Amino acid sequence: MTLKKSVVVTGGTRGIGGAVSKVLDAAGWQVIAASNSEEELAQFDGAGSIDREHLDVTDDSSVQQLFGKLKQLNALVNCAGILQRGAEYDLAVFQQVINVNLVGTMRCCVASQPLLAKNNGAIVNTASMLSTFGGPLVPAYAASKGGVAQLTKSLAGKWAEEGIRVNAIAPGWIETEMTQGLRESPERSEAILARTPMRRWGRAEEVGNVVKWLLSDDASFVTGSIYTVDGGYKAI
Repeated sequence: MTLKKSVVVTGGTRGIGGAVSKVLDAAGWQVIAASNSEEELAQFDGAGSIDREHLDVTDDSSVQQLFGKLKQLNALVNCAGILQRGAEYDLAVFQQVINVNLVGTMRCCVASQPLLAKNNGAIVNTASMLSTFGGPLVPAYAASKGGVAQLTKSLAGKWAEEGIRVNAIAPGWIETEMTQGLRESPERSEAILARTPMRRWGRAEEVGNVVKWLLSDDASFVTGSIYTVDGGYKAI
């Protein structure tokens, strides 16, 4: 009997992370969807055999507890992330966002590295279109996602000799809970769509499909890359 390849998806019970969990489950992966929210873990309507685990990416002991009990791991997808629109000029909020989005990503990458090295594993981090241009209302989010992009390239260079590939997705405007307010505002939604050549919002499963490819053998010579999934969005 062939064992399924296993993957941990942080932030894996909602938004893009939830879609990634479902796409990988449908593709035959053994998925561990991790979240810091007990409510989300309980309510996640993941299909198939998706496992659910509590994980606080800002807590070293929580990260070690999850990865330390795994016998096998073939992939890690870091989707845990927050933004605090309009509040990130407060330094405490700024640090919180950086700790979740950037430092949390690094915590999980480092914790997973020994297991991934045994299996020629792969990591996909979540950057953003804001990795390449600023976000006036979300300076911490933009800074953290710029950091994720450079962290991805750095880890790819460091761990290539161990057979670990490290890439990132950079989603644009995707239909998730995080963008619901923007999508429900006709004026703001139209401003976004006017800069999107495909003239629509992206679907979370479309991001999940790119993740699936990056984790597959079809992407075996791809590392250190940042893949935009944004419908061709132009900042200006």
